Amino acid sequence: MGNTILRATKTLGCILMVFSSYMVLAQEHPNLILTKRGVEKIRAELGKVPLFDASLKIIQEEVDAEIALGIDTPVPKDYSGGYTHERHKRNFLILQKAGVLFQILQDEKYAVYVRDMLFQYEALYKDLPVHPKERSYARGKLFWQCLNDSNWLVYVSQAYDCIYDWLSKKERQQLEKNLFRPFADFISTENPQFFNRVHNHSTWGNAAVGMIGLVMGDEELIQRALYGIEDDGLDADAKDNDGGFIKTQGKAGFLANLEEPFSPDGYYTEGPYYQRYAMYPFLIFAVGLHNVKPELKIFQHKDSVLLKSVNALINLSNEDGDFFPLNDAQKGMSYYSRELVTAVNIAYHYGGSDPRLLSISEKQDRVILDDSGLSVALGIREDKTESFKKQSIHLSDGPDGKQGGITVLREDKLELVFKYTAHGLSHGHYDKLSFMLYDEGMDVLQDYGMARFVNIEQKGGGNYLRENTTWAKQTIAHNTLVQNETSHFNGEYEIGSQHHSELYFYDVSDKNVQVVSAKENNAYPGTKMHRTMALLSFEDFEKPVVLDLLRVSAQTENQYDLPFHFLGQVMKVNFDYSSPSDLGALGTDNGYQHLYIEGKGKPKTKNTKLSWLRNNKFYTLTSVIHKNDEMLFTRLGANDPEFNLRRDASLLIRRKNSKNTVFVSTIESHGSYSPVSEFSVDSNSGIAELQVVHDSSDYTAVTIENVEGKVGLFILSNKNPLKDKKHTLTINNKNYQWTGPYHFIKTKQ
Repeated sequence: MGNTILRATKTLGCILMVFSSYMVLAQEHPNLILTKRGVEKIRAELGKVPLFDASLKIIQEEVDAEIALGIDTPVPKDYSGGYTHERHKRNFLILQKAGVLFQILQDEKYAVYVRDMLFQYEALYKDLPVHPKERSYARGKLFWQCLNDSNWLVYVSQAYDCIYDWLSKKERQQLEKNLFRPFADFISTENPQFFNRVHNHSTWGNAAVGMIGLVMGDEELIQRALYGIEDDGLDADAKDNDGGFIKTQGKAGFLANLEEPFSPDGYYTEGPYYQRYAMYPFLIFAVGLHNVKPELKIFQHKDSVLLKSVNALINLSNEDGDFFPLNDAQKGMSYYSRELVTAVNIAYHYGGSDPRLLSISEKQDRVILDDSGLSVALGIREDKTESFKKQSIHLSDGPDGKQGGITVLREDKLELVFKYTAHGLSHGHYDKLSFMLYDEGMDVLQDYGMARFVNIEQKGGGNYLRENTTWAKQTIAHNTLVQNETSHFNGEYEIGSQHHSELYFYDVSDKNVQVVSAKENNAYPGTKMHRTMALLSFEDFEKPVVLDLLRVSAQTENQYDLPFHFLGQVMKVNFDYSSPSDLGALGTDNGYQHLYIEGKGKPKTKNTKLSWLRNNKFYTLTSVIHKNDEMLFTRLGANDPEFNLRRDASLLIRRKNSKNTVFVSTIESHGSYSPVSEFSVDSNSGIAELQVVHDSSDYTAVTIENVEGKVGLFILSNKNPLKDKKHTLTINNKNYQWTGPYHFIKTKQ
């Protein structure tokens, strides 16, 4: 018996020793993003992996230049774009890079630089009050909002991890006591309205607190980051600066931010612009959790939604890599941003080495300096690259994928983006069933995006301008229906956030006939909207023709406005119009106050046409029109004394005193103009006539006749979207039979 106990005791002792050794190894640094093993592999490959070596050289030159300039940690006073804001932002980016350089190059000058700057921040932060700018619902200390303070800590935690073992224990204790722990507490427990929510803001806060917790081995901070603050004391009706609700009952922390904003397809409800911004903390914290807490299996969470989201985000970019400006979004943001370099590298390394991602990295022409960046650079060196060919795609919205979604129809470099999502949290717009159209990476029918000049101090301190609310979010700013000059949901977040549109059907099985259809029943009380959009290929047209079919059913008569926000120079119209000598605003509210009326017209035929030139290509909008409709040329700029809005144009179809109605239009891309040869080719529309040949509660049918007399007939089932449902319809004494929610045939008159 005694021998048995002794053997058991020895065995337990061995287990404890092994466990103790494992814990010592687990606490070695770096272990957050870089790892000991990863650094060894990187160093072994230096000079042999061209893309990694080139990226390393660029960063080394950048950091060396900053070291030569000296360290500056000014007392904060500015908004975005101001010196103190930009200096502190520059500091955290350089600190992270300097830490990485110390690990890879083993040159102590980088560790000294990081240490010295951290102690300058430690001396500054100890007695630092909240930022003097009072605009934010959650004021920071180094920056005007906690969001940017969190940016700082996400990056600086990586720098601290890289020099952790190089610092003395006393230095670490001083930094953690006076800087890092107070910093983490400030952006979390002292600002729960920022930290304890489902939003890209709190994602940054969660990642910041969690990452510094991982470096310091502070389990309390790690748990706070993952699950939020249990008793936050927040008012259920409190809102942020964008008008969005702060509190989501029972949902907070990093894991909740993975569950709620992402659909199962990887679509992020705030839209690609803010998804791009949030992808850095989502993925970089995930790497830290993967390395330090592998038992969480973070990259497998919610069926690997983080890895799916990178693929979704790339698919929400145009031919040039610019993200579609859904919701609040700065046009021109693209997958060339630093966040997407990180996202693509991490998705490749931790997501099964998808060779298509290497083609994106080749375009980005740089990698991050860690294990994932090395994997990408090695994959490119070993010629594993495959092209990332973006196809038509449907992405659901909502945590369960049942809150509408986004569809992109693609063919022959045309990209039709159709939006039927949930509201998109506080960054959402009132734009149900809106669309935008791109041709070869250029927007032809645009979404305005947001009214903000990010980090340009002269424009509202780089923050959102009032016109973002008075114009950019309003329905009239989008290519969708406006009823009685009032925005969807009356422009009220409390209402709009409760509803979403519904996908009716999506079918891209035939690349020559790609169709998406969605319904919206809540934007206006008593009014239902059903919009169907298609890319239809005809032999005699240069590119596919966009068909836009919008049915409206209402309980009362209304005024309907359908704007088309075209970009380019007007070439020709087929209706008479008059231009006022004095410009006046189209309305007084809901965005109408910002639109000048440049022309008023009445139709002369059953079809109106607008042709315009954009980037030496011709486009024509053909619309079925009613005899009492008005055609309004408008231009942005009214009631904009500070010139915050672009002077963009639109054509608006106004239909008054209507109850149930249907709007039908086509958009063609045709011909070209050469300013060198001064020749134009195919500058006129190829469509002779567009007709609604049948419209009932059950079916709507449209014919498109070209100038050679060839006709395409499109029939839509308005009530049954099932693929196996058989239909029969008689139009002009001719019977048509088909299976599925739509039917498209080509005939000759």
